[in-house]
Amino acid sequence: MSDTSLRPTPRHGILDIDLYVPGGSKAAPGKPLIKLSSNETPFGPSPKAIAAFADVAKALELYPDGTATVLRRAIAERHGLDIGRIICGNGSDDLLHLLAESYLSPGDEAIYSAHGFLVYRIAILAAGATPVVAPERHRTTDVDAILAAVTERTRMVFLANPNNPTGTYIPMSEVRRLHAGLPGNVLLVLDAAYAEYVRRNDYESGIELVASSHNVVMTRTFSKVYGLAALRVGWAFGPKDVIEVLDRVRGPFNLNAAAIAAGAAAMADQDFVDKAVAHNETWRVWLTEALEHLGLTVTPSVANFILVHFPAGGPTAVDADTYLLSQGIIARRVAGYGFPNALRITIGSEAACRAVVAALAALLEQRR
Repeated sequence: MSDTSLRPTPRHGILDIDLYVPGGSKAAPGKPLIKLSSNETPFGPSPKAIAAFADVAKALELYPDGTATVLRRAIAERHGLDIGRIICGNGSDDLLHLLAESYLSPGDEAIYSAHGFLVYRIAILAAGATPVVAPERHRTTDVDAILAAVTERTRMVFLANPNNPTGTYIPMSEVRRLHAGLPGNVLLVLDAAYAEYVRRNDYESGIELVASSHNVVMTRTFSKVYGLAALRVGWAFGPKDVIEVLDRVRGPFNLNAAAIAAGAAAMADQDFVDKAVAHNETWRVWLTEALEHLGLTVTPSVANFILVHFPAGGPTAVDADTYLLSQGIIARRVAGYGFPNALRITIGSEAACRAVVAALAALLEQRR
């Protein structure tokens, strides 16, 4: 008989991981739902992606291609990349975890910025390593602060560019300066989940740096501008030896057939993407200016969301979130990212943007 006083115990550090809380999806009953909590595109997926998804239903008894060749080829053709340096995953989160699992060990350190994506900390701790947080400057990645945090134990640096939840970015010249300052055995992970939305001359997603380096990996996602969040499709471009390592540890069928087919079709429909990006550019500017006109502070963003700060002495972010929910509008609280008095709001449809402004204007008027 087994000793019932004994219990299985998780590896050291696992219980230090806070559960990741996704954006909300329910508002007040009886109200039309306006979900602006998860940075989803108001355009949905390309009709071509929907058709490809539906076609897969004819063969659900078959296993998917374990190497996602059709999807990887579509990505390679669109971006002019070597297909052998591309790996796909169950969302880019999957690939971030695989990188940490493969290149971090107990005793190692990995760095990310103060307001960086919470998944970095989770992936680092899950690998048994130690997370190191570098301060930011004006809610923007500070390259000097990251380099100052590097020690002989550093093995990885996560850089979200643009960052979530701030929406800020650093120019490619700063990314290159960061890379040049890192030891050769430190892997620089460029998380470019929102790259498609950026329209700045000094911005690059990192493809050229990856192509010419042995210690840089770029991750991307289909969950944002491509509208395939429900299917969980991500990809990474990196040195061949890094990609081969990730291929060794990923699940043998880590992408389902529908994700592969829809992703490939979405990648090929650039006209659809261009329309979504143009809408985002227009309404991000409009929403930012409208909220600033109400007296709120908005962190300048290049992504498909904005970070809205509420003034001292007025309605708090919690007050605003509660009121928005009563109006059927779901925003995202970001206290866990170090912003207890701010909300992250996705750039939705024109109607959604106007509804947010009207609701916050009404709340502010009530508190005067």
